Amino acid sequence: MKKSLAKTLNLLIVVIGITGLQSAIAQTAHDDKITYSKDIANIIFEKCASCHNPDGIGPMSLLNYEEVRPWAPLISYKVQMREMPPWHLDKTIGIRAYKNDISLSDQQIATIVSWAEAGAPQGDPTLMRSAPDLPDAGAWQLSTLLGEPDFVVQSPPYTVTANAQDQWWVRDTPFEGLIDQPRYVRATELKGSYPLGVKVLHHGHATLRSVDGRGNRVSGPVGRQGVGKSGDVFSDGTGMLIYPTGSIRWNLHYFPINQEVANEQAEAAVWLYPEGYEPEFRTRGEQFFAADTGPGGLWAGDIVLPPNSIKSHQGVRVLDRPALITSFRPHMHMRGRGQSLEAVYPDGRREMLARVNKYNHNWQIAYEFEDDVAPLLPKGTMLMLTSTWDNT
Repeated sequence: MKKSLAKTLNLLIVVIGITGLQSAIAQTAHDDKITYSKDIANIIFEKCASCHNPDGIGPMSLLNYEEVRPWAPLISYKVQMREMPPWHLDKTIGIRAYKNDISLSDQQIATIVSWAEAGAPQGDPTLMRSAPDLPDAGAWQLSTLLGEPDFVVQSPPYTVTANAQDQWWVRDTPFEGLIDQPRYVRATELKGSYPLGVKVLHHGHATLRSVDGRGNRVSGPVGRQGVGKSGDVFSDGTGMLIYPTGSIRWNLHYFPINQEVANEQAEAAVWLYPEGYEPEFRTRGEQFFAADTGPGGLWAGDIVLPPNSIKSHQGVRVLDRPALITSFRPHMHMRGRGQSLEAVYPDGRREMLARVNKYNHNWQIAYEFEDDVAPLLPKGTMLMLTSTWDNT
């Protein structure tokens, strides 16, 4: 069974980390002359171009030397502070192999810093490979892997005002006529409309609510999106069962961009397994749970965070069946500082699975474990989620 779960560094480690980076910078300074064409372009193409392109969510395009050169000092600063590329995991603890790791190595950071300090030379343009072929910004990202989706559902229109606070919008729409029998879902993706909807949609959920063959209410995600995460592909042999009728609950968080976006409609795409296919494992998709709270759950208004204070909350959930954890996606809002996920096994052993120690609410990254290290937890394992907020 697969179940995707989404729901502080001591001084010694910091000193070691900084010393290691300084050592890498010193070594790089003695290497052959670092240039954009020979060294920097490849790093940017690999780690930055997916966002920093004319249609991307980055504030500037970085696809050629003319675009990169004016930003060299800022790029150097951002990578030294590990603010860019966005990857907020503590690399010193927990599982360390991720499918979607876009962080820079110490050597890559040192190369960028040395290049910027040397005046950001271009070098020989003939040594530079071509800019990467980027997917159509308005297309489904999973279509390159899975082809076109089996069906797409669309939210009602909503106008995002130009200058305002963040806007949360919840609506229900009927779900009918798209499938004629229960089917297993292979993958889902949620996005805003192109070109402006993708820029104002900070994160969102599309949840299909139905009734199963025994009259029980069931729900499952047909889209979970955040800046840094757009879709989910279930592991081989794993599927989520959905039913032909019901309703879709849209829960969308919009972020104004100083430009009105009229009649914005989010879309959720679904890829199905073939008719009659029975997966070996069945999942409910990404699920939320409220740790150590009553039926109403724990919400932002329930957390008292006075000025100049730091507060942690720890909750647990005991698994009532074995579960495979395939990703970790913290969500804490603006005062969030860090969040960790720990497993306490039935025999008393404890294992830190993942810890984000530099949480940034501008990003909603799902940290996807590599298949060979994704934790398979037995029934009775206690999941311990520790969250820290900082209002200093």
